[in-house]
Amino acid sequence: MIILGIETSCDETSASLIKAEKGGKKVELLTNVISSSLDLHAKTGGIIPEIAAREQVKFILPVIKNAIKNLKKPKEEIDAIAVTVGPGLIGSLLVGVETARTFAYAWDKPIIAVNHLFGHIYANWIKSDDKRDIEFPAIALIVSGGHTDLVLIKKHKETIWLGGTRDDAAGEAFDKTGRILGLPYPAGPLIEKLAEKTDVDIYNFPRPLHDSKDFDFSFSGLKTAVLREVEKKKKLNEKEISQICFALQNAIFDILIQKTFAAIEKYHAKSLLLGGGVAANQTLKKKFETEILNSKLAVKFFIPDKKLCTDNAAMIATAGFFNHELKNWKDVSANPELYFD
Repeated sequence: MIILGIETSCDETSASLIKAEKGGKKVELLTNVISSSLDLHAKTGGIIPEIAAREQVKFILPVIKNAIKNLKKPKEEIDAIAVTVGPGLIGSLLVGVETARTFAYAWDKPIIAVNHLFGHIYANWIKSDDKRDIEFPAIALIVSGGHTDLVLIKKHKETIWLGGTRDDAAGEAFDKTGRILGLPYPAGPLIEKLAEKTDVDIYNFPRPLHDSKDFDFSFSGLKTAVLREVEKKKKLNEKEISQICFALQNAIFDILIQKTFAAIEKYHAKSLLLGGGVAANQTLKKKFETEILNSKLAVKFFIPDKKLCTDNAAMIATAGFFNHELKNWKDVSANPELYFD
């Protein structure tokens, strides 16, 4: 089975081809093409929805054409089209959804409507150099600029939401504190680099909801804590910025790890899956690996290749394969408020 994936939920325009066998445990990635308007949004310090959608209108067809260029007869060889229907920016979502509907009509193909959040989870099922023997039940942590959620996956098509952020997402906390520190957008990758320059947490920022018995998160208070420290000084030097970045990462990652491992223990999970843009942070990956060793839990840890952590169509096509419900093009529409319910 070959699936064409289309992803346009935010500022990326992406198309991908995957190949999968019925009953298989992973998928083969054939192509994954991404065009981003990030450079335009960096100038304004955040995503401008109208600019993102206009850029996607320009690039959606060239991106798809590039993704399927090696197929001799795409109309015959492609079995279904998977497209992100939400959550996301409505203008951006419409670009992808309406394009998918058009191709489905012209080629007489079914559409698989995909929840973007499941895409981040299912990036873990894309074939890579390591073994992808994911066992259920599994705990998945989605940690990105727009979402921080913990879910329990009992099996494919049976997922239970456990908790999520009550305010800012983890990636959003990085970007907002980065703005306070005068760092370029997106701030997460640079904060990771700056944090590597020190190994002492002199600020010990608060860990909101750390001791709560639920699986919710809260990160909005962290930017306030950073702001207070910045306001105490007339001007920050590079060392002080690095120390703040290190302390910020520590606070966010401590909360993520504590909540995630509480869920693993409660539900006796056999696998732990990470997904989302923040999952590309190598410090977070190492902290999870260390925690697994220290806890001596019999849980397998999976994280997508770094290039598959951020938004891409390969993860959408993969989520579509494992959870697919084939629909007619007339029955698919964008839903920017889509969640786990």
